[in-house]
Amino acid sequence: MDTDNSMHTAAERILDAALLHVPFDGWTDTTFRAALTDSGIDAGLAKAIYPRAGLDLALAYHRRGDRLMQERLAQSDLSALRYRDRIATAIRYRLEAVDDKEAVRRGTTLFALPHHAAEGARAIWGTADAIWSALGDTSDDINWYSKRTTLSAVYSATVLFWLGDDSTDHQATWDFLDRRIDNVMQIEKIKAGLRDNPLSKALLAGPMKLMEKVRKPMVPDDLPGKMMDRFR
Repeated sequence: MDTDNSMHTAAERILDAALLHVPFDGWTDTTFRAALTDSGIDAGLAKAIYPRAGLDLALAYHRRGDRLMQERLAQSDLSALRYRDRIATAIRYRLEAVDDKEAVRRGTTLFALPHHAAEGARAIWGTADAIWSALGDTSDDINWYSKRTTLSAVYSATVLFWLGDDSTDHQATWDFLDRRIDNVMQIEKIKAGLRDNPLSKALLAGPMKLMEKVRKPMVPDDLPGKMMDRFR
């Protein structure tokens, strides 16, 4: 028997079952227990897949959305779009991958708790990384970090706006997203101007030397603690 496929199937069944309970009980242990009952998955196996119960279920749901977005991007031809429009399209695809706003709203509440904030930030960063990677980003220096930091902020703000948006086809959200990206583009123009200014170059020479040494992280996927992520 293919253990990887078996565990993946079990993980998906538990998550699907949990989604029926999240609107009422949130991403909690209560939801986790109900999902076990509904899915019929062995409790020991479920605990191995989702050791932190509701928290890991919420993270698995977030990663599922990332995967759906990546699959849709892979099937789309965005070559005719400006780069800023490719980013906007990717964020739109990510939000359209959500089949239940309440699941995201409950997740936002969960990750707003101080003891889960780091996990929430890591999930958002993962989405930003998935978008840049899908769009073919090849940066491996300080730009690797700055791109993902900026996109994480844009995505987070857009999600919060989207959660309260009841406009037709979420048009208000897409307009909000365009404004946020325009703001980022203006900042990038200012930064470019500073880099080209002789005085700014002189003042920033030291910091720029340090930043040139920054490289993106190179972490193997098979390090201890990473294996279970395949099933979540």
